[in-house]
Amino acid sequence: QVQLVESGGGLVQAGGSLRLSCAASGRTFSSNGMGWFRQAPGKEREFVAAISWSTINTYYADSVKGRFTISRDNAKNTMYLQMNSLKPEDTAVYYCAARSRSTYALKWDQYDYWGQGTQVTVSS
Repeated sequence: QVQLVESGGGLVQAGGSLRLSCAASGRTFSSNGMGWFRQAPGKEREFVAAISWSTINTYYADSVKGRFTISRDNAKNTMYLQMNSLKPEDTAVYYCAARSRSTYALKWDQYDYWGQGTQVTVSS
C-alpha cells in the first residue's frame, strides 16, 4: 500500500504560480511511477503530467506543456508539480497518483493509489 497526501493548492490570479506537493508513505516510493491528474466540475478526470521512478522520463498534457513541471525527490518520498502562468481553465481539483510499476502512465485507470485531492482555483 502507498498513501498519498497532496498539499499546496489555493487561490491564485491568472498568470500566477503554485507548487503542489504529494507526500507518500507506506511501500517503497522510489519504485513507483507517479502522475498528476485534475478534475474540474462537470468534467472527467484528465491527465496532467507523469514521471517515472528514476525521474529520467516525464510526460505532459499538451495543455500544460511549457507551463508545468513535474519532479520528485525519492529521498523525501515527495513528488511536486510546479505550475506557472496559470490560467482560469487550470481550475480543478488536482490529484496525485502512484502505480505499482516503475514506469509512468497516461490513463487514470493505470494507477493504483490516489490522494484525496487539492483544490486549485485560478481567477481571471
